Amino acid sequence: MIKKILLLFTTLLFVFPNTSSAQALREKIGQMIMIGFPGKVLDDSAKTDLTDRNLGGIIYFAANINDPVQIKLLSDTIKIIAATPPFIAVDQEGGRVARLNQNNGFDSTYSAFKLGTIFNSVDSTRATASKMAGWLLQCGMNLNLAPVVDVNVNPLSPAIGKLERSFSSNPLVVAKHAGWFIDEFQSRGIATSLKHFPGHGSAVNDSHLGFTDITSTWADSELVPYRQLIENGYSDFIMPGHLYNAKLDSTYPASLSYKTVTNLLRDELSFAGLTITDELFMQAITQNYGFEESIELAVNAGNDILLFRSNLRNGTSLPAQVIDIIEDKINDGTIPQSRIDESYARIINLKIKYGFITDVKELAATEIPSNFSLYQNYTNPFNSTTTIKYSIPSIINQQSSIINLKVYDVLGNEIATLVNEDKSPGSYEVTFNAKYLSSGIYFYKITTGGFSSTKKMILLR
Repeated sequence: MIKKILLLFTTLLFVFPNTSSAQALREKIGQMIMIGFPGKVLDDSAKTDLTDRNLGGIIYFAANINDPVQIKLLSDTIKIIAATPPFIAVDQEGGRVARLNQNNGFDSTYSAFKLGTIFNSVDSTRATASKMAGWLLQCGMNLNLAPVVDVNVNPLSPAIGKLERSFSSNPLVVAKHAGWFIDEFQSRGIATSLKHFPGHGSAVNDSHLGFTDITSTWADSELVPYRQLIENGYSDFIMPGHLYNAKLDSTYPASLSYKTVTNLLRDELSFAGLTITDELFMQAITQNYGFEESIELAVNAGNDILLFRSNLRNGTSLPAQVIDIIEDKINDGTIPQSRIDESYARIINLKIKYGFITDVKELAATEIPSNFSLYQNYTNPFNSTTTIKYSIPSIINQQSSIINLKVYDVLGNEIATLVNEDKSPGSYEVTFNAKYLSSGIYFYKITTGGFSSTKKMILLR
């Protein structure tokens, strides 16, 4: 059931003060990187990435975990030294894919298949998810790269069905159990990630090991869990897989595809949360794309966070190399800086939402605009969704004015109210979803106190 025609996504845009614009850009790029590292204590390179490069996230693998006390101390250390509170992530699906298990001081857990197909019970799924969420909370983690919402199309699929990682062959059952799973983690302040978009359950190959083509096996029904959860308000993370589907993009796999990440996931399905790539050293990527090429494609596709299993490449800091590459590509025009600003805003917004950042001062003071401005929407013309930005100067504080931002058709009929509330000085953006509107010319108008501004935008199908 469609609960909303318009999905509104508003977020503050933060910048780093007292630094050069180049340094501020590098700090924003740092937030777009998540890495793993070897061993059970942070090495010097990972420490430097967290303190000096504003690293956005850490992922734990089995080799990082010895017991509950050790992993809690490690998480606390990461939080203390990080320049910005990071995502601390783990793959805790249950069953075979569970980094916290009976081998490191925790317990065995049921697989998604047992929960969704064998038991198919709300109590069993919630109880298992609740137990695992408690472990993550106890150990200082704040992001679970789960649940899997792949539909069990092929029970022998080597990366999904064979490992019992799918709840069910019925997409509606998958959505139902995934929703219960998510609730248990979110109620403890732990973010989640759906995976592997647009659906890995039909694949006959494993993207860890090489090129994975789902063109002839994938069906649109595999999007049902994503559609249902997004329509019900899900806005944490979604992980695009390294899955080639010529029906969606005849050139690139989902994780590197603008058509899949932006056109399908964001524009058509109206997802307003964060996207995180599947691990970029999987052979589906490394056997087919160069290191720099994969980074450029992943960012331009619309991904917010780039995931790597290692913190070193050729013996030196991988985040430093990624930051250098993206900065160079921004300077030569290959990657637009707006792409970085967009991802950075989403990242900070989610960290604030979950309380990882409890005070804007933890980041730095917000740069206050000197003028009241309404900017041209981007993109324009647009298909389904477009971003509208506006800024509020400090003088607005003296008026305590309501900011009102509305959309009208060419006849002057009001289509949507995007903003109608008091706003502090700063820069803001709103995503306007016109999914159910017809092609044509529309106008958006902002008013407050003595200021008013109107701009035109064009919707093309």
